[in-house]
Amino acid sequence: MIRSRIAGIGHFVPERVVKNAELEMYMETSDEWIQERTGIKERRFGERHKQTSTTLGAKAAIAAIADAGIEKDEVDFIIFATLSPDYYFPGCGVLLQRELGITKTEIGALDIRNQCSGFIYGLSVADQFIKSGMYKNILLVGAEMHSMGLDFTTRGRGVSVIFGDGAGAVILQASKDDEKGILTTKLHSNGTHAEELALINPGSHGGYHGEKEKYGFKEDSPFGGVFVTEKMYEDALFYPYMNGQLVFKNAVRKFPEVIVEALTSEGLRTTDIDLLIPHQANLRISQFVQKTLGLEDHQVKNNIQKYGNTTAASIPIALSEAKEEGSVKDGDLICLAAFGSGFTWGSALIRW
Repeated sequence: MIRSRIAGIGHFVPERVVKNAELEMYMETSDEWIQERTGIKERRFGERHKQTSTTLGAKAAIAAIADAGIEKDEVDFIIFATLSPDYYFPGCGVLLQRELGITKTEIGALDIRNQCSGFIYGLSVADQFIKSGMYKNILLVGAEMHSMGLDFTTRGRGVSVIFGDGAGAVILQASKDDEKGILTTKLHSNGTHAEELALINPGSHGGYHGEKEKYGFKEDSPFGGVFVTEKMYEDALFYPYMNGQLVFKNAVRKFPEVIVEALTSEGLRTTDIDLLIPHQANLRISQFVQKTLGLEDHQVKNNIQKYGNTTAASIPIALSEAKEEGSVKDGDLICLAAFGSGFTWGSALIRW
């Protein structure tokens, strides 16, 4: 049986460190308030007009390619996961291809829009391509430039204090050892509460999903006023929204469920996990999941304290750091899990 493995990994975060105290200059908040609710002490912000999700992703990709011991021209497929793309379209996959200078080979590029679980979804897709023999070296990138689209006022503090910028990348290849590599991936979604963690405007919905008046859509206008309206500008309706309590309630339930699902499918138990790397959404969520599963501190990797929530980049950044620190060893059982906007969630088991 062919298995796919992570042959190379790398990450990149911007140089600028933004501590909680700095945010006090822009909104009514405090270091104590932020740490108590999220566990975050600081995050990284990219350099405006000089860095984007694509450029951050390219830095991580170069590190992953080098770690895999291959040349960039040997990459034969790209998967890019992000919720903060450079453009509405085209996606970051082709921009990354151009940034890396590998356009001559004209390989395919796929964009994943599954937000917090984007890396897990991308990993699952890449796993199928490798196992089928379709591709040999897949570059999977998760990258975010959140700081370009956050509301840095008291109005937006519930969301803006959480997010940071960064990127992580892996190279996936077929494993020479059928006992190692990706053992399984489990993917789920439920769109019932899609608007409870979302950036709704601008968009092509035209008020279809409700609240047309709130967004300023005019029924008597056959053209225009659908993608962007004056009211969106007046009421600042193009910033992210999050129903924190609802997200927390669902996350602490779905995280353990999807982890146990993956373990059970492989005849394993939580005690077999050497390292759990959860999506870094909120330290309180990770701690709750750790307690539920009965894991020790050394079995769970958390770095949200210094990077904040980097959405699609959080898992590969944490995995890359864990490898650098020596927390990931040959033969270890690594569990990755994520939950986020959509709602979408998933898990992956990897025998390193």
